[in-house]
Amino acid sequence: MSNTIETIKDQISSNDILLYMKGNPRAPQCGFSSQAVQALMSCGERFAFVNILDNPDIRAELPKYANWPTFPQLWVKGELVGGCDIIVEMANNGELQTLIKEAADSSED
Repeated sequence: MSNTIETIKDQISSNDILLYMKGNPRAPQCGFSSQAVQALMSCGERFAFVNILDNPDIRAELPKYANWPTFPQLWVKGELVGGCDIIVEMANNGELQTLIKEAADSSED
């Protein structure tokens, strides 16, 4: 298995809330990443992120590993939640806040 896949697995397992995105939360580099960050930040919990523009190897390998072709990608507790449309939809119906709060609370134990 490639080192890149090992890196991805390590990132996902070491961060309860992880967003693979273009840019960073303070300066998203695409509209979809910006929407995802806004939805996540509205939950009020800290989250980790990986800027795939700075990590072309992860940008190339993650869609194959995740079986999800686009970015951003939100991972919570080792599970792929989805991309921008799913994140925004979950934020709008309250599911995202519940999911993020539960993940943050369990990581404090």
